[in-house]
Amino acid sequence: MKVVLFGATGMIGSRIAQELEGRGHEVTAATRATGADAVAPDSVAGLANGADAIVSAVSARSGEFTLTDVAHGLLEGARRAGVRRVIVVGGAATLEVAPGKRLLDTPDFPEEWKAEAIQGADSLEAYRRADDLEWTFVSPAAYIHPGERKGSYRLGGDELLVDENGTSEISAEDYAIAIADLLETDDHARTRISVAW
Repeated sequence: MKVVLFGATGMIGSRIAQELEGRGHEVTAATRATGADAVAPDSVAGLANGADAIVSAVSARSGEFTLTDVAHGLLEGARRAGVRRVIVVGGAATLEVAPGKRLLDTPDFPEEWKAEAIQGADSLEAYRRADDLEWTFVSPAAYIHPGERKGSYRLGGDELLVDENGTSEISAEDYAIAIADLLETDDHARTRISVAW
């Protein structure tokens, strides 16, 4: 499978690249350093021409663009390139901790993460409006970090997944396995899912 991976050098993106390449997929690492621009549909389309899927692990922490800008760039670029499958690394903030209550809305949600979390919520709505593409928005556990590759994970829906101790955690390595599995099985199109141990 030919995959264009935006944000391929980040903590999560680099592990997705490693997982996909380890499975024999052809990965094009699309980064700012290579001249790729996830918010520009023409740039996305040029890179994705002939690809089977686009994966985005782009962060908007630099403040140069928003995650909604990325959503519009990726979706329109995918359309122009004729790529149907788009998988997006989302955040945990929009996952529900109780019916109708997002993690973002809890009193202990860190202030320094709120701006990007709100962008993430806006971008999720942009993907949800794209009913012509096979997108999947993949929210990790509340705590995602470099660590052990256990080779296992659980999938959920719009709810924050927690273990028996109330902990919501996943290693970036196991999250990358989930992304690769989604690409290979083509499951969960046009939906948001969550991944945790």
